[in-house]
Amino acid sequence: MIEHHFNIRPTYNEVDQMGYVYHANHVSYCHQARTEMLRTMGIHDAKLESCGIMMPVISFNIQYKNPAHYDELLTITTRIKEIPKVKFMFAYEIKNELGKLVSRANSEVAFVDIVSRKPMAAPKIVTEGLSSLLPI
Repeated sequence: MIEHHFNIRPTYNEVDQMGYVYHANHVSYCHQARTEMLRTMGIHDAKLESCGIMMPVISFNIQYKNPAHYDELLTITTRIKEIPKVKFMFAYEIKNELGKLVSRANSEVAFVDIVSRKPMAAPKIVTEGLSSLLPI
């Protein structure tokens, strides 16, 4: 399993009238954490797009456990459990600075040809980037 930690502090505009981080921002935080995790492995959106590959999200599931607040340090832990074939699965946990679970989520992206918009096998740039970190 590969694990990566990403920190973020919610800004004032990300908080709702109740004083909690607005629920949709959790999705954005997970997306940022996933992007930064892949970047550490040399896999980033601009590089994939230049190779004719897109990674649209095809599912996202989340469970909210406790509220997060303005300017509270949040840590998003992103996990990859297996080398993808056509779909790429990610698991997330968001915790506050006290270590209290804020939310859990899972997302699934697909590899898609940028021209045809058809699903494709995971590209070598991804599988090779992960193979040294995950058992095949």
